[in-house]
Amino acid sequence: MGTLHLVRHGQAGFLAEDYDRLSALGRRQAARLGEWLRATGRPAAPAFSGGMRRHAETAEACLAAWGVAPAVVVVEDAAFAEFDHMEVLGARWPEFRTPGRLAGHLRAQGDPHRAFQHLFAASLDRWTGGGHDADYRESWPAFRERCVAAMHRVIAATPPSAAAWVFTSGGPIAVLCQHVLGLSDRTTLNLNA
Repeated sequence: MGTLHLVRHGQAGFLAEDYDRLSALGRRQAARLGEWLRATGRPAAPAFSGGMRRHAETAEACLAAWGVAPAVVVVEDAAFAEFDHMEVLGARWPEFRTPGRLAGHLRAQGDPHRAFQHLFAASLDRWTGGGHDADYRESWPAFRERCVAAMHRVIAATPPSAAAWVFTSGGPIAVLCQHVLGLSDRTTLNLNA
């Protein structure tokens, strides 16, 4: 294949009841990408999605604004799905396993985004450290292997000189960059932050 474009989903609903939906801003972001692709004359290309709602909504809005839908059909590959961030957080911070408890805690903070980043960074350090793999349904190495296998399927399904678009999340994008560029886990985590 010629080029693999990895697209992170548009902004999702931080602190919303259902995080797996794009916010109004996220829908606009996805449409703006499609408008830019149309304006720059990019030809239609195969498209893939991680299968999460926010991935599908991003792909749909982008392809519609690009003007290539419905001719381009998005192929769903669940291996491009994000890791379970609530499981990763809950393993490090058991008090946040109860639904709504994390959102309540974050809303009480002066800067909810910064508070989340602190909790999330500590959770990722634990998950990727390798000392607690049995605490997770999907370990860090298993997550990386899943994403790399999905990338190889896209490469195999795309003609040698063609481009392909993958609508996914920050975690899969970070580990695919790690794989291709030979990055350390620490650098990869920084990409995902």
